[in-house]
Amino acid sequence: MMESETSTVGTGHLSRLSQMMRLGRSSVGPSESGLSSRNTEENMRSGSSDGRGPLAAQNMNNSNNNDGKKDDKKDDKKDEKKDDKKDDKKDEKKDDKKDEKKDEKKDDKKDDKKDDKKDAKKEEPKEVWIMDPNTDTYYYWLCTIAIPVFYNLMLLPARACFNELQSTNTTLWMVLDYLSDFFYYLDTFVRARTGFLEQGLLVKDEKVLREKYMKTRQFKLDVLSILPTDIIFFHIGINNPEWRFNRLFRLGRLFEFFDRTETRTNFPNIFRIGNLVLYIIIIIHWNACLYFAISKVLGFGSDTWVYPAGKNPEYDRLARQYIYCFYWSTLTLTTIGETPPPVRDIEYFFVVADFLTGVLIFATIVGNVGAMISNMNAGRVEFQAKIDSIKQYMQFRKVTKDLEARVVKWFDYLWTEEKTCDEKLVLKNLPDKLKAEIAINVHLETLRKVRIFQDCEAGLLIELVLKLQPQVFSPGDYICKKGDIGREMYIIKEGKLAVVADDGVTQFVVLSDGAYFGEISILGIKGSKAGNRRTANIRSVGYSDLFALSKDDLMEALFEYPDAKVALEEKGRAILMKDNLIDESLVAAVDAKDLEDKVNQVEASLDIMSAKFRKMAAQYESSQRKLKQRLTNMSNEVRTLKFDNE
Repeated sequence: MMESETSTVGTGHLSRLSQMMRLGRSSVGPSESGLSSRNTEENMRSGSSDGRGPLAAQNMNNSNNNDGKKDDKKDDKKDEKKDDKKDDKKDEKKDDKKDEKKDEKKDDKKDDKKDDKKDAKKEEPKEVWIMDPNTDTYYYWLCTIAIPVFYNLMLLPARACFNELQSTNTTLWMVLDYLSDFFYYLDTFVRARTGFLEQGLLVKDEKVLREKYMKTRQFKLDVLSILPTDIIFFHIGINNPEWRFNRLFRLGRLFEFFDRTETRTNFPNIFRIGNLVLYIIIIIHWNACLYFAISKVLGFGSDTWVYPAGKNPEYDRLARQYIYCFYWSTLTLTTIGETPPPVRDIEYFFVVADFLTGVLIFATIVGNVGAMISNMNAGRVEFQAKIDSIKQYMQFRKVTKDLEARVVKWFDYLWTEEKTCDEKLVLKNLPDKLKAEIAINVHLETLRKVRIFQDCEAGLLIELVLKLQPQVFSPGDYICKKGDIGREMYIIKEGKLAVVADDGVTQFVVLSDGAYFGEISILGIKGSKAGNRRTANIRSVGYSDLFALSKDDLMEALFEYPDAKVALEEKGRAILMKDNLIDESLVAAVDAKDLEDKVNQVEASLDIMSAKFRKMAAQYESSQRKLKQRLTNMSNEVRTLKFDNE
């Protein structure tokens, strides 16, 4: 019984061990599995041969079973650890990749933001205030800065020479001086921010403007004009304004203001004369100050030439001092004379220099004044030359006195009403774009009043506006007569026109400003009973200003606008049908005639083409014959060469 139990127990353990070994083969290597199986077999054999008890065998089996379990657990743990490590590594790699992607995205976003900021900075530069030299603001600034410049030009020499003028109003002069200095500094800033045109565009780059200004000669003069030379007043006193003469280096601003004003004013000749007189006064003023300064150095009343102070209390007054010196300077520079002769050598030198300066300056001034006066009358001289030539022609052709008087009155009307200028001649120097804009501004509203042009294209209206010709008619002149061929249409700008009977006296209706006539005749509408003939007599009541548009100019403009031409013809036909001036039979006849003309044109073109074709066929036949002849000649030559070789 014991043996059977042990055997059953042993076999049970063996079966379990074999099962565990089979399960462990997946985790244990082949060498280990072979060794374990051999060990078990050897143990079984030794157990059976030695006759040991079943307990020993059982203990061995239990120990082997426990070792196998431990090895399996170790292998499982190792595998689990390896799998966990692999999973951890994979997770770490994934996390690292995610972090790297996030970092890359963040870096890309940062880089994009930086690039966007850089682009924004490049695209949107910092806007600064820039002075446009073509605006009214710039002109007003010139007017402002010209005041302190003129103040220094006139009062600095006077204060430096007339001591009483400086000493009696010291506080006022200090306030005005430093106020002018403030404007000088401000003008320097404005100059550094004044734009200029480059390739037709205003440059607004602050750095470029500043660099360009600093390279100019005017920058050096501006710097000299704002040097603080007043510092020397702390050593020599404030009553020495001659140390501020460097402020005169900014005189260019005053001349620029004068030039701008001359171009902007509507009375340039008057401004030129006034400007010239101002220059004369400035020269006389400076010369008077120099005369008083020389007299002060030589001593007042020391001789007959210097300023006579001390002898008469009246000459000690400031007003008399300046007036006397200004009077002396005027007589000397105009070379009139009648002044006390010089006594000393320096006095002779000063007077000679004054005379030479006066001769040169006033010769130039007189010449300029003469040119200005002649320019002011240039229009009248040219107009008078036209009248004289017309009078000479009428006298040569023995024109009647009545007609001659009418011609002269017509010229007088043009001159008094200031209508002597030729618009084409005046506007010829302007580009076409500006010409069109001026013509539109002047004539477009007048042209829109015509019924047939009210709905036309803007481009056609501009073309027609440029072709309008102003005409002036005298009282009693006929603009058109009944039965005349209509080559022009008219628009009344100013005046009155009467539609009269054949006798020229009976008036049917009076046309006034804005009226128009003759628009149907220049269109040449088919079927019109009047054709292209005038249907009424129109006479000018007084002097009348009209705009004329010729048929040739209209057709030339309509050539580029065929749709507008069709629309105008339809409008004209509707107007004629409304007034019952369309004859349908004439329309059919005209259409038949047009068709016949077209057929004749087609036949003529066919005849020409057939003649050309016959000519080309004859040329082809002759060329073929010539070619055959050349081929035969070549074949004969080849045959002869063969026979010769044989």
